[in-house]
Amino acid sequence: MNVTFCGHAQVVQIEQVTEWLYTITQVLIEQGATTFYLGGYGAFDNLAASVLRAQKKRYPQIEMILVLAYLETTKDTSGYDSTVYPPLETVPRRFAISHRNRWMVESADVVVAYVLHDWGGAATTLRYASRKKKKIISYCDRVGS
Repeated sequence: MNVTFCGHAQVVQIEQVTEWLYTITQVLIEQGATTFYLGGYGAFDNLAASVLRAQKKRYPQIEMILVLAYLETTKDTSGYDSTVYPPLETVPRRFAISHRNRWMVESADVVVAYVLHDWGGAATTLRYASRKKKKIISYCDRVGS
């Protein structure tokens, strides 16, 4: 099972979101998730990567893949098992991230979402995942919210 993440550049209530991510990723791993696609931009992406690095100590079989929006990047890739560059060579640079996000959704079985409002890149990606009929696990749908 392949999983990707979709969320805002800023995160409020970091402790609650971190706890939620630990729970969700553990359940997904126990259900057979092995590959996690990460975007590497913004607080939610970084939080998801941090949680997965901790999960990797318990579940060394999981693979963290950084999906690059730009072929020429200065992004630190050392905290990931590998990187992948989707076929974006013909995409104008200003659209690279949105096209990369669509590729991540298309490549995933499950989208874990931290989207609190309906505008911006994270909301656009979440709507795309919904149109593609992906299984979405949303922070907004958690029990007790």
